[in-house]
Order: sequence, then structure tokens, then C-alpha cells
Amino acid sequence: MNKIAASELILNPDGSVYHLNLKPENVATNIIFVGDQNRVPKITAHFDSIEFETQKREFRTITGMYKGTRMSVISTGIGPDNIDIVMNELDALFNIDLEARIVKKSHTALNIVRIGTSGSLQSDIPVDSFVLAKYGLGFDGMLHSYDCEHILEADFEDAFIKHTNWSPRKARPYVVKNSEELQIKLTSDKVFIGVTATAVGFYGPQGRVLRLALEDPKLNSKIDSFDFKGVKITNLEMETSAIYGLSKLLGHNACSMNAIIANRANGTFSEDPYKPVDELIAYTLNKLSE
Repeated sequence: MNKIAASELILNPDGSVYHLNLKPENVATNIIFVGDQNRVPKITAHFDSIEFETQKREFRTITGMYKGTRMSVISTGIGPDNIDIVMNELDALFNIDLEARIVKKSHTALNIVRIGTSGSLQSDIPVDSFVLAKYGLGFDGMLHSYDCEHILEADFEDAFIKHTNWSPRKARPYVVKNSEELQIKLTSDKVFIGVTATAVGFYGPQGRVLRLALEDPKLNSKIDSFDFKGVKITNLEMETSAIYGLSKLLGHNACSMNAIIANRANGTFSEDPYKPVDELIAYTLNKLSE
């Protein structure tokens, strides 16, 4: 088995992985991702006990116990490029022998749930509700750096490209399905099932105009009206498709949960945007511990 070079798998002097500053014993197999490092302690405030905490750059990790289940909460920062770092280093902690620098013969699958906030693109998904992404639709192109065609939903992608008249100068959109096992665990009558689109930026890539003109000013309305076999794009953010794609390639389970704090279709915003986030945190923790 080929040994992984030091230049490819970079470790800190203490043996922890380079960006996350973690060793294998520091992380649980049940993991919650958040974008904001300040949201990590808000989630772990619900824990019964804390066993480990560290932070390097925007990557903050706290591991502890909740109702008998060991969990880690990790902040990823914003965007698919950060997800590439987090997913690869987490997988290395469990599936690579860091001392020998070889892939382990036995594989450990992680359960990864993203908790985030988002704006709904559909008028029938109100503010303060929860959306679980059955699919992640990526506009970022990051996943195309890997051999990934075997996990993609090509018919879905082709239909979206045709509907939007997607510019060939931009990365080809990719679609990845979530973990059905986690979806079943997290689903209830409180949750809308949809498609979460992942943009590569916050302003132009999500149709916001300040001083720069957009390549396609009508793209958001095309996204809103897209329908693939009865499935519509429900919300737009910056991480889900990357999490789904890398999880699927690496053999992990992933699901993305969003608290809807704005509805861009009807122009409404939550009167108390912290309330649905707090409710989603409690909901997700309880579902994962069942």
C-alpha cells in the first residue's frame, strides 16, 4: 500500500491534522457542522458534558455527550473550499493511519448533519420553518476536481442546465443525493423536504446586485421556476452540495438542515431569526440521540 507523502497529508508537530488541529480521539462519529464558529458553543450548551475543545482559524470543535450519544460540533467557515478541507481532514482522522500514513483496511462511516440558516425560494415554505435537503445542487465546481461522475444525478443536472440556459463559461452544476438513512432519522411533519442549491459566493452568485452587473440577471427566477419530476429548488446557501458530494465519495452519511429565516419569493423575514435556529438545534440534537 502506498504511503501518503508529508506534502499531501500535512500534520502539525503534535500529530494533529493541519487545519482542524484534531487527533482521532478528539472527534465523535456523530458530527454537526455549522458555518459560524460562534454557533458551536450555542449547540454544545445543550450537552450533558464536554470532553474536548479546540480552535484553529475558523475551525472550532467541541466534543461531548448529549443524552448518552457522543457528538462533535465543528464550524466549517463559509463555502465549498472550506468544506473540502474539513471533509478530507475528518475522513483522514478515521480512515488513514496517521503515523504509518496509509489508508486503513477497515472503513469508518461518519454521520454528518449541517445546521444552517437560509432563505426560501418558494412561497409555500414560510419563514421559521425547517428544510431538509434531499439533494444538493452545486454551482461551485469544487467536486469536479475529484472522480465523481458515478455519484451524480446526471438527468437532474441536464434538465437544470437546459432550463436555465447555463453559461458554458461557468462550472457545470452537479447534483448529489443525501443519506437516505439520515433523512429518515431527521424527518417529521415539522420538516419540508427539498433541494438546496449551493452558490460559490454571496453576492453575484446568489443574484445580489450592488455595483456589479450580473452575467444572467434572470438566473434566480429560472432557479425558482425549475421543476424536475415534481422536485423544486427550495433554498440557496454555500455548503450543502460540497458536503453531500465529498461525503458520498468518502463513504459517509450526510444531511443538511436549514432554518428558514427569509422568504425571497414573497419578501418576508423572520420577526425573531434566532428562534427558528434555536428550535432547529434542539430538534436535530434530539433526533440524532434517538
